[in-house]
Amino acid sequence: MSIEATELPTTGFVRIKQITAVIPVSRTSIWRWIKAGKFPKPIKLGENTTVFRVEDVRAWIDQQGKEGQQAA
Repeated sequence: MSIEATELPTTGFVRIKQITAVIPVSRTSIWRWIKAGKFPKPIKLGENTTVFRVEDVRAWIDQQGKEGQQAA
């Protein structure tokens, strides 16, 4: 997999496939986290198109890093 495929853009929207390329968990885990309020909510653009604000995903990733450092 190329570096570009594993990086999130700076702004805009991403699909869950792009997220799972960066966060090594299953799609099912992400949907569980959303349901539990532990992951940013998606935006429904159309009947078959669901996206996430990349800014929200990046903030979530940063927060996980901070929580991990505090636990250590």
